[in-house]
Formats: sequence, C-alpha cells, structure tokens
Amino acid sequence: MEMDLKNIQWGEFEIGKIFNVSTGNLLPKEILKQGNIPRITATDNNNGIYGLYQKVSHKNYREFTNFISVSFLGSVFYHSYTASLDMKIHTIQIPNKELNTYLAEFLILCIKRTVSIFSYGDQLSSSDLPKKKILLPINKKGEPDYAFMEKYMRQKESAKLVNFQNYISERIEQVKNFKNVGQFENRIWKEFKLTNIFNFAKGDQNNMANIEKGQIPLVSAKKGDNGCKDFASQKNKKLFSKNSLTLNNDGDGGAGISFYQPFDYLLDSHVTALNPKTELNKHILLFISRCITAQQEKFGHGYSINNQRLKVFKLMLPIDKKGEPDYDFMENYTKKLEYEKLTNYLTRKTTNA
Repeated sequence: MEMDLKNIQWGEFEIGKIFNVSTGNLLPKEILKQGNIPRITATDNNNGIYGLYQKVSHKNYREFTNFISVSFLGSVFYHSYTASLDMKIHTIQIPNKELNTYLAEFLILCIKRTVSIFSYGDQLSSSDLPKKKILLPINKKGEPDYAFMEKYMRQKESAKLVNFQNYISERIEQVKNFKNVGQFENRIWKEFKLTNIFNFAKGDQNNMANIEKGQIPLVSAKKGDNGCKDFASQKNKKLFSKNSLTLNNDGDGGAGISFYQPFDYLLDSHVTALNPKTELNKHILLFISRCITAQQEKFGHGYSINNQRLKVFKLMLPIDKKGEPDYDFMENYTKKLEYEKLTNYLTRKTTNA
C-alpha cells in the first residue's frame, strides 16, 4: 500500500531537543594539506565539500562521521563518511540512532523548510539552530517516527527505480560500442590554440534584474550546475546553439571552468560561448571541456578571461599520428568512462534496492 504524508500525524520539535547539534571551526589555510578527508564548507555545490585534506593536530579541528550538515547560509547535506567541518557548519545527528541515506533524505527535506530563509545578511548561528522548530511525522508515543520516514523514502525510490533503470539502460546502449583506444597515460599530447578549434562569442545578458522567467537555460559564471543560473525567456536576446562549450570569464571560484551545453541557451556577459569550427560530438566536447578546465587555477577576479587572452589561450590535447587532435581517442575514451560509471552505478542501485 502506498504511504501518504497526508494521512499521518505530525509533531513540532525544537531541533536541539531531539538531535545532537555541533559546529565546526576555522583552521589556518596554511596547515591544510591535501589528503583523503573531505572538508565541508558553506557551498551549495558538491555536497558541501570544499576539498580533501589530511587530519591535523589543532584545537579547532572538528571531525564527524555519519551526519547531516547545515551551513550558516542554509545548505543541508548528508555525509555517510568521516569529514572535517569549517567554521559555521553545523552537524545534526540522532542520539542513539545511526542515520542512513533514506532517513537522512527525509530529514533533510524537513530541515530545509526550516533553514531555507538564511543568507549572508541573516546567518544561522550555532545558538540559533538548536532553537529552530521542525515538523516531523510522529508515532503513537508522540515521538519522531524515524521508521516511517525511512520506509517512506525507500518506497519512493522503489517506485522510481523502474524508470531510472530504463533511462540508465538507454544511456548505456548509446555508449556501449566504444572502441578500445588504449590508456590515457600512454598518449602523446600537444599544445593547440583554442581559436584554432573554436569560434567564440561573448554573452549578452548583463541585466539580471530584467530577465523574465522562461524555459531556456541561462548560463552564468557558476562553478556548478553546468553553469545554469536560471531558466528565462529569450525576449530579443541572442540564443546560443546547443552542442557547444561555455567558458567562464570570471566569477568567484568559477573562472576558467568550461561546460558542455546539450541545449540551446542564453548567456550572461561573464561567459563565452565556444562553437566548434568542425563537427564535434558530445563526447569529444566533454573531453575538451575538461582539458580547458584543467587550467582553471590561472584565472580569478584579478585575472579574468578577456578577448585578448582568449586569442592566445592554449590547451593540451592528445594527438594522432599526423600531430592533429585525436578526436577518435577523445570520443571513445569518454564513452568508455561513461559506460563504466553507468554500469557500475546501475548495478549498485539495483543490488541495494
């Protein structure tokens, strides 16, 4: 029988009275060394992960395992693994009960309804969060019904699993006939000017306040979500063609990042469209986008990508026997990666269902 949220009892609880709440702390950047422990910070992207670092001996080092993180800006994520926490990142754990993916997903939806109002101008402090109230399903004792929450999310996933399997299977069918083109590490690489491969055009959306909502992706200088800021109507603005790349000219952490765009799109003035001069398919363009993004560290607010820098921008690409870009390798290497990841993911999801 399908479970319905409308037919259950709900109760209101103070977060600090039903959950253990803790907070991370600031660490000097110079002591952070690359490692394998995720560090959670205030970002809406990548599950809140800023980078991977070593454990350090410092009084401000905070490390937690299997928890929900809540940033001071209202971002909420689940972490089944051990991670360290930056300043103003709060943790939520259930006393005497282990979280799992399903229970955490339900709780995150409820927590977001409480904390979504926070921003830089109105931050969620470590003293505020425990006092915030949350609505949760309750059992006959008036306590949070964690068993129901988990079961409900499992049922929802199961109902969508058939459609998910069909979608992933179709994707696998599209890439399964890849050619074995050898190892990535064994290729010879060569430097090419970006303008030898692409024509470029700057975006023209420079007044975000006047943009009307619509169904066309609006690409901006973001570092996540494929650069998509919103969906807007064209309204006399230039429509950029699908099957092209975008390159962030500047932005906070997004400068130098390139994305493949599978749909026609609008473009803000901080991004450049890269249209291939010859016919290149999705998998080739995905490969090239990663080669462009590999140079991301060169750029930022103090050193943006302008027209002059685009004209001299160079990237490394694998080459064929003639010394030309080896598009055959790029296409099949990308297809192979996609095939392996999709088949592994599908196996994992269906095995754990």
